[in-house]
Amino acid sequence: MQRDYQPKGVKFYYIYKALAHPENFGYVTPFNLKERLMHVAEAKKSLGTQIPWLCDNMNNDLKHALGNRPNSEFIIDPDGKIVIARDWSQPEKLRADLERLAGPITNPTTIKDLDLPTREPPQQARTGIVERITLPDNMSPLKMTARKSDAPHYAKLRAEMSGDQLYLGFFLDPLYQVHWNNKAPALSFSIETPSDVSATPSSGKAEKVEVDADADPREFLVTIDGRSAEPLIVTVNYFACDDAETFCVPVTQQYEVSFERDRDGGSRRRSGDRMTQNRGPGGGPMMGEMMRRMSIMRALDGNGDGEISAVEIEAAPQSLREIDQDGNGRLSREEIRGEGIGGPGDPRSRRRPMQRFGNPRFRDFSPN
Repeated sequence: MQRDYQPKGVKFYYIYKALAHPENFGYVTPFNLKERLMHVAEAKKSLGTQIPWLCDNMNNDLKHALGNRPNSEFIIDPDGKIVIARDWSQPEKLRADLERLAGPITNPTTIKDLDLPTREPPQQARTGIVERITLPDNMSPLKMTARKSDAPHYAKLRAEMSGDQLYLGFFLDPLYQVHWNNKAPALSFSIETPSDVSATPSSGKAEKVEVDADADPREFLVTIDGRSAEPLIVTVNYFACDDAETFCVPVTQQYEVSFERDRDGGSRRRSGDRMTQNRGPGGGPMMGEMMRRMSIMRALDGNGDGEISAVEIEAAPQSLREIDQDGNGRLSREEIRGEGIGGPGDPRSRRRPMQRFGNPRFRDFSPN
C-alpha cells in the first residue's frame, strides 16, 4: 500500500511504542530512548522497509494519546483530523479506505513484488538449556526504575507480581549480543525491603549450568509479606560476555521495584505458557471460557487501560447493554464471544484486541 499510495501523496509511518509482548524473538523492554532507537534500527533491518518510523518517548505519551492499543492504525487527513481509527490493524479494510479516499490503483503491488529481505534477530548463544519456572496465574508487570549504571544493562530485570508472589526474571538483551559465561560465578541477587515488608528469600543465586554458555533467562520467585509505598531495591551481580568473545566483565546493577502495576509493561508470550497449554484444537473449553470473560472485560473497560475502575463498575449496566447488539435485552453466547452482530467485520463492533488484564480485583499492588 505504501508503494501504491505514496505517489498519490499519502504518507505512511510506523510508530514504535512500548513493547506489547517483551521476549518475542528474544527482545526485551528497553530502558532508555537510545535503546528504543536501537530497536527501531533492528526493525528496519528485519522488515526491510522504506516506511519511516516515529519513536514514542519514554513516558509513552503518544501510546496513551492514541488509546493504548498494541496494533492500532489511523488515517489522518491533511487538516490533522483522524478520519479512520482502528484498535487493530486490518490491511484489507485499510486498502479499501485508501481506494475511497485517494483513488483506486490499476495494478496493486503484491508482497511478492516487494522482494523484501529476510533477516533473523541478532544471534545469541544457545537457548532451551535452563528450564523455565512455572508462574502463578494473573502475573502483572510492576513499575521499576533502573538506577544509573556505568555499564549497559546487558541483562535486564522484569518484575511481575500476583498475590504475594514476586517474579524476578533477568533477560539478556540481544541488542548487546552477550551470553552467560557459565564458567564464571553465576548470577546472584539480593532484595532490600522497606521496614514493613519482608521478602523470602531475600537473596538468591542461579543454579550452575553445565554447558559453557547459554542465553536463557535467570528466573526466581520470591514471597512478599506486606506492602509499602516505598520501592524494593533489587541488586544483581552477573558476568556479561559478548558473543564475539572480546570482553567478559563483572556487572553490578540496581533497580527500584514499585508495588504499582506497570500499564505499559506488556505481557510476555512464550511457548509452553498457560495460554498455549490450554489452547489445543479449536481452543478447548478453557480457552473459550477465557475468551468469553475477556469479552466482558473489554466491554466494562471503558477507557481501555486494562483495568476495571470504580467509575467503570458504576457504568457497568450501560456497558453490558452495549454488548446486546440485537437489542433484545439479553446477552447471547454469541454476543458475549463477540461473534455475529458486533463481531469481527461488523462496523458496529466495539471489540478490542485481546490483552492481558492481570488481576482485575486490584488497581495496583500498592497499599493505597
